[in-house]
Amino acid sequence: MAGHSHFSPANVEEYFEFTAEGRKRIIYAFVAGVVALLVGIYLLSRGEGHEVVQAAAEHGAEHGEHLSGGAVSHHGDYDWTNRIWANLWLNGVYFTGIAVIGMFFVSIQYLAKAGWSSVIKRIPEAFPRFLMVTGPVLILTFIFKGDVIFHWMHHGITDPSSEHYDKIIAGKSGYLNQGFFLGRMVVFFVLWLVLWNWMRKKSIDEDLNGGSANFYDMVKIATGFIVVMGISSSMSAWDWVMSIDTHWFSTMFGWYMFSSWHVTGLATITLTVLLLKDKGYMQYVNFSHLHDLGKFMFAFSIFWTYVWFEQFLLIYYANFPEETIYFLERWEGHDKIYKATEILNVVFNFFFPFLVMMTRDAKRTAIFLKICCAFIIVGHYLDFYQMIMPGTLGPHGGFGLVEFGMVTIFASAFIYIVSNELTKASLVAKNHPFLEEALHHDI
Repeated sequence: MAGHSHFSPANVEEYFEFTAEGRKRIIYAFVAGVVALLVGIYLLSRGEGHEVVQAAAEHGAEHGEHLSGGAVSHHGDYDWTNRIWANLWLNGVYFTGIAVIGMFFVSIQYLAKAGWSSVIKRIPEAFPRFLMVTGPVLILTFIFKGDVIFHWMHHGITDPSSEHYDKIIAGKSGYLNQGFFLGRMVVFFVLWLVLWNWMRKKSIDEDLNGGSANFYDMVKIATGFIVVMGISSSMSAWDWVMSIDTHWFSTMFGWYMFSSWHVTGLATITLTVLLLKDKGYMQYVNFSHLHDLGKFMFAFSIFWTYVWFEQFLLIYYANFPEETIYFLERWEGHDKIYKATEILNVVFNFFFPFLVMMTRDAKRTAIFLKICCAFIIVGHYLDFYQMIMPGTLGPHGGFGLVEFGMVTIFASAFIYIVSNELTKASLVAKNHPFLEEALHHDI
C-alpha cells in the first residue's frame, strides 16, 4: 500500500456498486427493526397501564422537592406511548448529527485546504442526504407529539391563571414557544440541505470539468456552512435536547452536544471507509489516511470527555446546587438504568477509545479501528439516550424491543440512503487539485 506511482488523478475513477444482495440485506434489517418495534409496542401496551400513572405519581411525590413542581406533572402525565415518541425523537436527533457532521467534515477540509482527505471526501459528502429523512421525522414529531417530549409545551404552563403555571418556564416563553421553535428547526434543515446540495453539485461538476474554479467555489460554500453550523449546532442543542429539562440550563451544552455529534460522525466516516476497503474499494486509502482518521477519533473522544466533565465541574465550582438536579436524576433518581448507562457512557466514549487508540499502530490497524468505531457509535447513542430519556420518560425509561427496533430502523435506513448516494459519483474526486498529494500521503 506504500506506493501509488501508477495512479494519476486523470485515471483514478471508481464507482460503488450497490448490489441487489446488499439492498436485500439492508431491507431485511429494516423489516427486522419494524417487527421488533411492533412486538415491543405490543408488549408495552400489555405490560403498562393505569399502574404506570400511579408509579409516576409516586415518583413525582418522592422527588417533588428536587424537581420544583413543574417536572412532577411532566412525568405524572406519562402514557405508555410516550416511550415510542421519545425514541423517535432520540433517533431523529442522533442520526441528524451523523448526517450533518458529514458536511461539517468536508467543509473543514476545504477551509483548511487539506490534501490528505480528498481521497475519502466522497464518503462524508454522501451523509447529509439522510437529513431529508430526519428533518421530516423531527418536524412532524414536534408538531404532533411535542408536548410529550417538551414540558414547556404543556397546556397552561405559561398562563398565570392556570393551576399548571410555571414562573420559570413562563420567563423563557419568548424563546421557547411552538411557532418560533418550529421556525428555527425548519430554517436549520433548509440551510443545511441547500448548502449541501450546492456543494455536492460543485463537487460532481469538478469531476466532469476539472479546473480550480469549482474548488474555490466549494471553499466559499464551506465557509458559509461553518458559520451556519456554528450557530445552528448550538441552537439545535438548546432547542431539541436542553429544553427537555426546561428548568435546567448549561452554558456548555451547545459544545457538549456538538462534540458528541462530531465524534460519532468521525467514527461513522472511518467505519464506512474500512468497510468499503474490505469490499475491494478505495485501495488507494493507505495506512496514513487511516492513521489520520484514528487521530481524529482519539482526539475528539478526549474533547468530548473534557466537555462532559467540565459541564458538571463548572456547576459544582460555581456552587449552583439547583443545577445539580440534572446530574442527580441521571445518577441517583428514577431507575438504575440511567446510572448503568452513565457508567457505560464514559467507558465506551472515553476509556475504550483512549486506551485502544493510544498507539500509532492501533490507528493504522483496521480491526482496532473498527472495534473503536463500533464502541463510539454505540456509546454516543447511549450519550443521547442519557440526554433525552430521563427528562421525557422519567422512571419509565428502559432498553427493550422498542429501543432496539427503532435504532435498527434508523440505522438501516441511513445505510441504505447513504449507499444509494455513494453510487451517484465516483468514490474518487478525480479532479480535486490536491488528489495527487493525497495519493502519496505518508506520515
